[in-house]
Amino acid sequence: MNKTIIYSAPEGAVGSKDYRVRVRAKDGDWQELFLYEVKVDMHHVRQASMAYFDREGIVEVEIECLFAKINSVVIRPLSTQIRAGHEGGILRFVIDRPVKLSVEINGERFRNLHLFAGEPEQDAPQPDDPGVVVLERPGKTAIHRAADILRLLKTPLDSSGQEPDTLYFAPGLHYIEETILRIPSGKTVYIAGGAIVVGSLVCEHVQDVTIKGRGVLYLSEYHRYSAFRGIRIGFSHNIEVEGLILIDPPHYSIYIGKSSQIRIRNFKSFSTRGWSDGIDMMASSDIEIDDVFLRTSDDCIAIYGTRWDYRGGTSRVKVRNSVLWADVAHPLMIGTHGDYNKDGDTIEDIVFENLDILEHHEPQENYWGAMAINAGDKNTVRNVRYDDIRVEPFELGQLIDIRVVHNPDYNPAPGTRIENITFRNVSYTGDNAKPNRIYGFDQDRVVMESHSFGYKSTGGRYFRRKRSIFISMSMLETLSFWLKDDIRKSRGCPISP
Repeated sequence: MNKTIIYSAPEGAVGSKDYRVRVRAKDGDWQELFLYEVKVDMHHVRQASMAYFDREGIVEVEIECLFAKINSVVIRPLSTQIRAGHEGGILRFVIDRPVKLSVEINGERFRNLHLFAGEPEQDAPQPDDPGVVVLERPGKTAIHRAADILRLLKTPLDSSGQEPDTLYFAPGLHYIEETILRIPSGKTVYIAGGAIVVGSLVCEHVQDVTIKGRGVLYLSEYHRYSAFRGIRIGFSHNIEVEGLILIDPPHYSIYIGKSSQIRIRNFKSFSTRGWSDGIDMMASSDIEIDDVFLRTSDDCIAIYGTRWDYRGGTSRVKVRNSVLWADVAHPLMIGTHGDYNKDGDTIEDIVFENLDILEHHEPQENYWGAMAINAGDKNTVRNVRYDDIRVEPFELGQLIDIRVVHNPDYNPAPGTRIENITFRNVSYTGDNAKPNRIYGFDQDRVVMESHSFGYKSTGGRYFRRKRSIFISMSMLETLSFWLKDDIRKSRGCPISP
């Protein structure tokens, strides 16, 4: 069955006039999508565009560029292998699966179109379902006091005496008057497609909470130093986030501290402020991140130990099937923060799998690395696997940065060690202009047991024979290159470039 599901934007939504986008199920009628403005790139903030819809089966897409003549078109991630034909200022292509795309006209990456084609929702609540509290003000902007919302969630809807279990933001523009909505245990917050919620959602000392929908969280109106996050999860257990789009948070998109059993799926985010990371976690465990798109102006994914009120190591984190675009800093970062007042923390059992990295741009050399592990604060980082990672050419930085560090900006003490790091089926189509690094800090604080299985660079070449071109090493105990069926090992400490 071929079909499309379109979500209209409410009055007051900030739109873009750079493109006209239409979609239709195969042999069906054309439907036009609302085009949201999304700001990108902290270095020079610009206005890109974003549209989204859900689909089943085969869908045709038609895009008209309204600001330039089309000379060339690239659709990324390149791994999707979607090709577009164009004629008379209009480009066309076909989608037959869920995708998160960047459509780039004439090489333009900052005035591009982000197009998200999702799957229809499963088990979405309906406004007239039992236990559902609906927030709506048709045709008008709705302003909600957080205290009033919480009162509604404690007030039974019928004679059963049971509290409602779902808060439903209906299509429309919604403001949380005090900005922050603290969600109680056992509740679902649903933001419908066509709804925009201006506010920050917080799960603190709660469990069994779901935040989902096809709507938009919008925080672009707040100053950077307000430090509001899209979603904050602290001291909580069994929290699920699914389906939402977040636009321009002042701080992290999703902030996880001292929490466990966290599942994030099909989440999309854009940010432009300093410290506006994507998904950051401290002192947490059993985190699953799947099918996300993060275009951020700081680290897309960051995994730390102790920081602020959150104390302890971090373990069992899986990041899969996602697209990462770091306009600033690292797409993937591990290790900076830990319990330097004691013996540091252990950050372990981390898996990155089936990822597309579309950008890494960082002017400061100390923060280079599309895939970075910087163990500071007496931390040990171990058992990390990078598997099926596709890195497209990026503007400024390096592919790999594995170091035991003492960064004076963030680390009162150096890290302890990094061990058992594996790269498998990693491809990179850039030019390796900046040598990659594997460094220990000194004879006692080293990198141990780093392995590479079948890395490929531009043109399908494996690791270059001249080590100094590809990788710079020191204080390293074991490095294994598995090149096709060949194994070459360098042993000893230290190893000079």
